[in-house]
Amino acid sequence: MACVLETPLRMSVLSEVTASSRHYVDRLFDPDPQKVLQGVIDMKNAVIGNNKQKANLIVLGAVPRLLYLLQQETSNTELRTECAVVLGSLAMGTENNVKSLLDCHIIPALLQGLLSPELKFIEACLRCLRTIFTSPVTPEELLYTDATVIPHLMALLSRSRYTQEYICQIFSHCCKLRHWHSCGFKSSPQPLLCANGPDHQTILFNHGAVQNIAHLLSSTSYKVRMQALKCFSVLAFENPQVSMTLVNVLVDGELLPQIFVKMLQRDKPIEMQLTSAKCLTYMCRAGAIQTDDNCIVLKTLPSLVRMCSKERLLEERVEGAETLAYLIETDVELQRIASITDHLIAMLSDYFKYPSSVSAITDIKRLDHDLKHAHELRQAAFKLYASLGANDEDIRKKIIETENMMDRIVNGLSESSIKVRLSAVRCLHSLSRSVQQLRTSFQDHAVWKPLMKVLQNAPDEVLVVASSTLCNLLLEFSPSKEPILESGAIELLCSLTQSENLALRVNGIWALMNMAFQAEQKIKADILQGLSTEQLFQLLSDSDVNVLMKTLGLLRNLLSTRPHIDQIMSTHGKQIMQAVTLILEGEHNIEVKEQTLCILANIADGTTAKELIMTNDDILQKIKYYMSHSNAKLQLAAMFCISNLIWNEEEGSQERQDKLRDIGIVDILHKLSQSSDPNLCDKAKTALQQYLA
Repeated sequence: MACVLETPLRMSVLSEVTASSRHYVDRLFDPDPQKVLQGVIDMKNAVIGNNKQKANLIVLGAVPRLLYLLQQETSNTELRTECAVVLGSLAMGTENNVKSLLDCHIIPALLQGLLSPELKFIEACLRCLRTIFTSPVTPEELLYTDATVIPHLMALLSRSRYTQEYICQIFSHCCKLRHWHSCGFKSSPQPLLCANGPDHQTILFNHGAVQNIAHLLSSTSYKVRMQALKCFSVLAFENPQVSMTLVNVLVDGELLPQIFVKMLQRDKPIEMQLTSAKCLTYMCRAGAIQTDDNCIVLKTLPSLVRMCSKERLLEERVEGAETLAYLIETDVELQRIASITDHLIAMLSDYFKYPSSVSAITDIKRLDHDLKHAHELRQAAFKLYASLGANDEDIRKKIIETENMMDRIVNGLSESSIKVRLSAVRCLHSLSRSVQQLRTSFQDHAVWKPLMKVLQNAPDEVLVVASSTLCNLLLEFSPSKEPILESGAIELLCSLTQSENLALRVNGIWALMNMAFQAEQKIKADILQGLSTEQLFQLLSDSDVNVLMKTLGLLRNLLSTRPHIDQIMSTHGKQIMQAVTLILEGEHNIEVKEQTLCILANIADGTTAKELIMTNDDILQKIKYYMSHSNAKLQLAAMFCISNLIWNEEEGSQERQDKLRDIGIVDILHKLSQSSDPNLCDKAKTALQQYLA
């Protein structure tokens, strides 16, 4: 019976609670304005730090009434200001509170309030807007819906230090990038957003954000300086236009990069050091500051390494490592410098031991928070390891020799957190560029097993990096190649080639190309069966040149060694010749045509397969055409076809030589034997000798 009673009991408790809150809402409807004001003030005091009370008042309909009072021109400024304060307090509760406020159209009402001449009211509206826009449930687009809002906010920047602080904070939370990165470690410590229209950075930049915010860096208020700095970090991220402008901005006779460097000094608050390091990092990655500039090498990089030490708070270590990973991602020299700064590689291994049993954290709340967020440290460490090991073999060796490194990566691949899995795969991908490690550590730890598991069902961003790693594990010298094949990789890779995601199509076909290199006949047959002729044609007519080149590379690897060439051409010859014809006739670049002619040269090397060329006058004319082409690479590739067709020691060579002489090939060979290109000249002379033998 207890179960039956449970719901009514709960309802009665709730109705008591809401009843005790009801008088606050009732007072908002009092005809006496003074009583209404006192009611709002009492409500303000009741909701501070009390989430239950906030939820009750929202349920009881306080929000529409507060918004009505806030928007009434007849309400006095004090009442309107207190309404904005209460609404701001309600917004500081749960995300559901913010959703309720948004449903009541709070943002247009507050933006309208900014047109008031009363500064105190403007500040209260801005404070409330700041709280709402910093919530993850608020769509940033709401700031940009009305084109008059941004210029008005720029104008309000000069009103007070509070307007400066709140407006900068609103800008930095509502400035998102509008493109996804499909691959590689591009995700930085900034959120990315997909949308249309001019992006937020451009809108703010065009409305004079740089000029209006720059002078705030010399404000007497720390909060204003800090919010202005944060604003610049989001404006500069991946934006060459903003970054190039920032480099030349003067504040009190000093250039912005110099000001950022001063803010990096150890006596400044950590938050300021980190954010100015971000500004310099983003300006450097956007090409506005050279990677060998002293402000990067001697200031930004060392200060970011400093943020990774175990003395720092968890959030600081995460942000420091992520920003450093982004700074050094594409620059070999910075990777080398970072790797030998303050024992960074060893320092990062502490990221996996946190919080330890001997942790110095005495604050229980802090310990609880850090236990919940320890996975963020692991993902940041993997990201930084991935950047450090992107190019240099010695650095990769040092990383892999760090205690339990391979075990940590293997564990990371199966963690529940998607961010950890993604960065563990990135780290593995970076290390898989090492021939030495593919042959040793990767084999010892059978990393292919968890990697194949990751590939079974993962979001595209993980699949892209995981399939890139698989491409490396399938290279012919990798001991992992065989077990991967046995675990059903062909089917998996063939399905990737059908993906709508371009990077996945490229990786799927690339991995198959690596798999087919010097492979047994059975593996080649399985690949062709898994792909199907229809899919092969689909890939050969793909609009992306990378997909086309990798598919041609796959075909070339399939058509190697005579028995394999003859076998494949006996079953797929007609379709392959058709594809070759289409590509040679199409509008393709030199590399594509060269690769296609190389495939023809491989077919011409077959015993029975070469007949498919000899009986196809159209193809013979194309080979003849490319022998006289203006591009030496194409001429050379066409010559390989001819050499393989006329080789004396092979059966039927006399008939083939005669037929090729009849269509004018010998005349072209004589011409080419006089070529100034030594390769062409030698190849033509060798071919002519076959006629004389």
